[in-house]
Amino acid sequence: MTHNFRELVVWKEAIQLAKEVHERTSAFPASEKFGLTSQINRAVVSVPSNIAEGSGRSTNKDFRNFLGFALGSSYELETQLLLAKEFGYLPEKQFEVLLARLITLQKKISSLKNKLTD
Repeated sequence: MTHNFRELVVWKEAIQLAKEVHERTSAFPASEKFGLTSQINRAVVSVPSNIAEGSGRSTNKDFRNFLGFALGSSYELETQLLLAKEFGYLPEKQFEVLLARLITLQKKISSLKNKLTD
């Protein structure tokens, strides 16, 4: 059973979050281009990518696994955003906005994952 990822709210919100995070990391120091900036951008891109890949799998069990990968990437992103704030690259207000959106997305991904049955 495949799902159309373009119709999934979690995918749409993950895409929007990726755009917002990418905008914020573009202001990070050039010295972080291959460090934290790269790590954050890879993690945030991984979330909607895993949702999309999993949606095309033939079973809900496989889709759930990919939603688990998406959650893992989201927790990695959460840690990296916290580090960016601690290093002074991400202002507190921007961090709080991104974190709130990320936590909401994590809850929605978890909910979708739990609703899928074999």
